[in-house]
Amino acid sequence: MKSVRLLIIFLIGLTTLSADPFMLTVQLDWVAEPEHGGFYQAQAKGFFADEGLDVTIIPGGPNAFVMPKIATGQADIGQADSTNILLQQAEGLPVVQFGAVFQDDPSGLLVSADSSVKTFADLEGKTIVARPEWAFLTFLREKLGLHFNIVPTNYAITGFLTGKEHIQQGYYIAEPYHIVKAGGKEPRFLSTWEADFRAYAVLVTNRKFAREHPDQLKAFMRAYIKGWQDYLDNDPAPAHALMKAANPNNTDEFMMASRQLIIDGKLVTGRDADAGPANIGRLDPQRYARQIEQMEELAILPKGKVTADKAMTTQFLP
Repeated sequence: MKSVRLLIIFLIGLTTLSADPFMLTVQLDWVAEPEHGGFYQAQAKGFFADEGLDVTIIPGGPNAFVMPKIATGQADIGQADSTNILLQQAEGLPVVQFGAVFQDDPSGLLVSADSSVKTFADLEGKTIVARPEWAFLTFLREKLGLHFNIVPTNYAITGFLTGKEHIQQGYYIAEPYHIVKAGGKEPRFLSTWEADFRAYAVLVTNRKFAREHPDQLKAFMRAYIKGWQDYLDNDPAPAHALMKAANPNNTDEFMMASRQLIIDGKLVTGRDADAGPANIGRLDPQRYARQIEQMEELAILPKGKVTADKAMTTQFLP
């Protein structure tokens, strides 16, 4: 009888060892850069594999089409900003936000160093190069009463090299470095959180996928959070090697500089009272409720169309 029990235990163990890993596809919002450090460190250090996952990371760019790919099942997990997702959820897109990349979206306004613009009030009458659908622009108009012109962005930095009054939407952890390397002066940064418009950079998945694969999403978040912790606290070289392979424009100097800005800005760990490593990946329903309320007040989100409990979930967080 003892030998039979041992045989059963052996066979169970053999089955576990030989089980195929679960395939997961992650669609990034932009080309591989340190803003994706958690993904690439978890991949390089084997954290995903340790959780029984085989993760494919697809770099993004101006035409990444993250949300359509998630909604149609072409990718399992995507990265985007919480504001844009809320707007698309209100239109019926079957997705749910389930984990934080950054506690504050680092997309804000980059302003030429010699510009007369020092505060948000100084934007009156100016021209801003940005995504026209960016909700923060409506916030500036409606909440702060500002008037300005919008030119759709092509994501180039040449405006900072040719004019002293250039204002452009961008990530302060990326574009300023490239502007300086190209011979320009480091631009100032007006952050959305300074204006009390706080969006997350988040992870999103299809609702059907979330219902059918909760264990895999929990496993993903354990590995992803571990990846960010390791990337911020230890040697980032494993992640940087994968990023350079995925994006040859990366240099060691840029990646180390961007990583340091992420650390100094507490983008991953947060800047609130509960900030710290335990906050990595976390989402706060109260912050979502506040953001939804703001967007409803701006009339860019239909009142009652989206609620925090429908827009996001914490069920996959450790």
